[in-house]
Amino acid sequence: MSEVRELSFSAAVQEALAQAMEADERVFLMGEDIGVYGGAFQVTGDLVHRFGEDRVRDTPIAELGGAGVAVGAAVAGSRPVYEFQFSDFATLAMEQIVNQAAKMRFMLGGKVSVPVVFRMPCGSGTGAAAQHSQSLEAWFGHVPGLKVVEASTPEDAKGLLLAAIDDPDPVLVFEHKLLYKVKGHVPAEMYRTPIGKAVVRREGKHATVVAAAIMVHKALEAAEELAKEGIDIEVIDLRTIRPIDSATIIESVKKTSRLACVYEGVKTLGIGAEISAIVAESEAFDYLDAPILRLGGAESPIPYSPILEKAAVPQTDDIVAGLRDLVKGRI
Repeated sequence: MSEVRELSFSAAVQEALAQAMEADERVFLMGEDIGVYGGAFQVTGDLVHRFGEDRVRDTPIAELGGAGVAVGAAVAGSRPVYEFQFSDFATLAMEQIVNQAAKMRFMLGGKVSVPVVFRMPCGSGTGAAAQHSQSLEAWFGHVPGLKVVEASTPEDAKGLLLAAIDDPDPVLVFEHKLLYKVKGHVPAEMYRTPIGKAVVRREGKHATVVAAAIMVHKALEAAEELAKEGIDIEVIDLRTIRPIDSATIIESVKKTSRLACVYEGVKTLGIGAEISAIVAESEAFDYLDAPILRLGGAESPIPYSPILEKAAVPQTDDIVAGLRDLVKGRI
């Protein structure tokens, strides 16, 4: 029987990296301050002492160059894992991620693969202000050739990262910064959480909530509050932003007849818009008893003020209020 321990999200990520490096000498890490410093969020920890500087490589403050080296190494046969200190800084490397990594297999007729992983600490809640707190998953999910995953639990943090490292194509692994200290049960052995498969975290009958990362936790909290009023909410954890598990969402909406999309990224053109379209274009549309509700981030950069920062993204109370109105026919 598998040993299951309780680990933090960050410890689960570190364990996945260590196990992948032990199992495959082609796997190595790159990023700013990931060596002796242990990473911007201390996720890589002591891996440089365990595996040496050749396999845990500190890079200059030059995201475009670092990402380019990672893409080149992947094409040459390695399996690099490149860590951005903040997902916001991936904007400096869009050329390598979007124009090179995502397109090489297609442009070269399938003769090459690009097994590179980009780790992206993301999200608000740490007081890091507008340039260090964004949720850009939808940006990268728009690009054919990229896969985008985002765990909500330590178990999936490990499993999705190991699956990403195995994948022959580029995978962006978004890690919400507020989840790094969250603890949960994590099997000790190597295992993979399937990319492209959502999971129902809570069964319900009155409405479906689709969320990812920290919004899964807020949706579950909201569901528990609404249960006191006799409102039964189903919560789906996407786990993968691209490719989206349409089947799980459609089947849930056919059961509950109502849909709410909750996400931290800016509401306009966000993940919720795609989920809404998936349902609207499917047989689930005929089952809807109410308009689709989108609860997304404000049309604003993330403020520095803690009070305004919270106001800029959906909180549990917002989700409770929105779902109550959805179920009671007030929207």
